[in-house]
Amino acid sequence: MATEEKSLNFLEQIIEEDLKNGLSQDKLRFRFPPEPNGYLHVGHASAICLNFGLGIDYQAPVNLRFDDTNPAKEEQEYVDAIKKDIEWLGYQWANECYASDYFQQLYDWAVAFIKKGKAYVDSQTSEEMAKQKGTPTQVGTNSPYRDRSVEENLDLFERMKNGEFDEGTHILRAKIDMASTNMLMRDPIMYRILKKHHHRTGNDWCIYPMYDWAHGESDYLEQISHSFCTLEFLPHRELYDWFLDQVYDETKVRPKQREFARRNLSHTVVSKRKLLQLVEEKHVSGWDDPRMSTISGMRRRGYPPMAIRNFAKTIGIAKRTNLIDVSLLEFCVREELNKTAPRVMAVLNPVKLVITNYPEGQEEWLEAENNPEEEIMTYRKVPFSKELYIEREDFQEEANKKFFRLTLGTEVRLKNAYIIKGESVIKDENGNITEIHCTYDTDSRSGSGTEASQRKVKGTIHWVSINHAIPAEVRVYDRLFTHESPDGNKEIDFKEFINPNSLEVITGFVEPSLQSAKNLDQFQFQRLGYFCVDKDSSTEKLVFNKTVGLRDTWAKVENKD
Repeated sequence: MATEEKSLNFLEQIIEEDLKNGLSQDKLRFRFPPEPNGYLHVGHASAICLNFGLGIDYQAPVNLRFDDTNPAKEEQEYVDAIKKDIEWLGYQWANECYASDYFQQLYDWAVAFIKKGKAYVDSQTSEEMAKQKGTPTQVGTNSPYRDRSVEENLDLFERMKNGEFDEGTHILRAKIDMASTNMLMRDPIMYRILKKHHHRTGNDWCIYPMYDWAHGESDYLEQISHSFCTLEFLPHRELYDWFLDQVYDETKVRPKQREFARRNLSHTVVSKRKLLQLVEEKHVSGWDDPRMSTISGMRRRGYPPMAIRNFAKTIGIAKRTNLIDVSLLEFCVREELNKTAPRVMAVLNPVKLVITNYPEGQEEWLEAENNPEEEIMTYRKVPFSKELYIEREDFQEEANKKFFRLTLGTEVRLKNAYIIKGESVIKDENGNITEIHCTYDTDSRSGSGTEASQRKVKGTIHWVSINHAIPAEVRVYDRLFTHESPDGNKEIDFKEFINPNSLEVITGFVEPSLQSAKNLDQFQFQRLGYFCVDKDSSTEKLVFNKTVGLRDTWAKVENKD
């Protein structure tokens, strides 16, 4: 681990302190404990990078443990998606575990609690329980069932397990302190009746443990040394420790819960409940819609896994919740793709360009570099012909001196090709330009070594040969929400801030080298941004998602507003 104290975050300092105080290095063990009730989002990505990163730094195992204690909301689909996301981020868990692995042990411990007078079956309604629990400023009152005999509690609890009672009729509560200042310590629920099919245990159980009961004991059973949670679990730590006190054997490692702050991302929501709402109400196409803050959405949009890991490292670990601007994540994406994505040419708002002095029917295959960032440069061939597509924005009939693209009477270089000069235009009856006519300097081909090829012109534009161009559907994404904190105001429904213009679908043209591009292949469309192949793509119809622009244009829009 790092030797300089200042380079350690506060969680690493806790680990270092424990090692100094006698915890053996080989006893270090971490875990990532998702609930399989939805797809993982960018907040989970930070927690994944934290726990698995600690595992790498300390050469310690990291368990993937599914908190599958609520069969009403959990599905195998989510388990599979979570595993795929973690592997895609580049991490590997030591053991794949489930809270359901421990159902029998948790039940046996609960029986032992009853026998010791530390748990009882409560038969109040949820409304009655809420009243007797008190408030943060008013102590609770004991349940009328708190002093049931051990024998009655054992009998009722076993019958709960055997499915004799309806949901909501009985619960098992720990007997702690109804006057505690921490409301979570006021006889918390350990078990409730749930007659739902479980994705792993089927219909074996009619009762299921609550998170607070299952989580710490699962940590203990797996001998997790450090259980890192987000800040909302800070009040739960007292209960976590109380439950451990009842089962702890001093010959074993005692898990330590510590909390870190969530890092919320601007212009997104990271509540699984709200993300599910977006999916179910069809505001998006699914959990992996490229506008979603889910890991699967970011993967489909073309975000590289290393960019997400770098983002998590950049924002770090803190004790206070704050809002991170999404442009920082996009910066990390840009940085990574700049190093790895091949440069290609595509035209998304095409206008026809005719080189009048280029021989009719002739074509050339010109050499173009794939990525100037490569250590060993590689090249591809791109076709050139008399008729090309260029971007409509790259031409103006009349322009000021700051316009360095094509105008009538001025020269620009066609990327990897020739210098051309604007000569005339053809317009339709509405005055829209349908063709631009130009001439080319026959001796100016890029890389030819001629004097003309080395002539300096102010602008370079990209193009695609019309005869060879492949049409492609291009999906251009904007922020899903117009507000930086869409769920920050409890008085306003977060869906009020959904951006109606978050997706624009256009038809563009790409160079023929992209004909064989496969799902998730990433490219820089030169001068336009980074794009990746969508899963909807096929050899008959190419589909690309815009991952991110070449620069942060959103910041300019926000500043203007």
